[in-house]
Amino acid sequence: MKSLYDYLAEAEHAYHNPVVGDTFAINCREECLIESYVIDICEDGIVLAADDTMLGLLEGYGFLEDEMDEAKYHGREVPLGKPMKGDVKKSKVYVKNAKGNVVKVNFGDPNMRIKKSNPKRRKSFRARHNCKNPGPRTSARYWSCRAW
Repeated sequence: MKSLYDYLAEAEHAYHNPVVGDTFAINCREECLIESYVIDICEDGIVLAADDTMLGLLEGYGFLEDEMDEAKYHGREVPLGKPMKGDVKKSKVYVKNAKGNVVKVNFGDPNMRIKKSNPKRRKSFRARHNCKNPGPRTSARYWSCRAW
């Protein structure tokens, strides 16, 4: 008969050494739990089965980031996926589009202050901009919703 210590040791071993077919859970800021299963094991990590819904959730919670931290935009190095003070609008961010090109996304009104600490304003903004489905990372709505 196995002791509790043996079961805990087996669970710890299975956690650190997944095999193909194991279930894998990702805790998203204590708001939701995403479960999938392992379909392959690589040298640098594991490959999970995912559909479009799961990819959208993972991207929304910031788990899917560009592998490169910097890229060239008009001949200069820029950080990818990091919102910063804008030149044309309130904020800007550089991201890669579907073709792999680096694009600048401008968002926000420079003359307005966001008051996301007010629950009624936050709820209204998120409903008005459909923040449950913010769209691709190359849209201003995605980044505005992420700021709220």
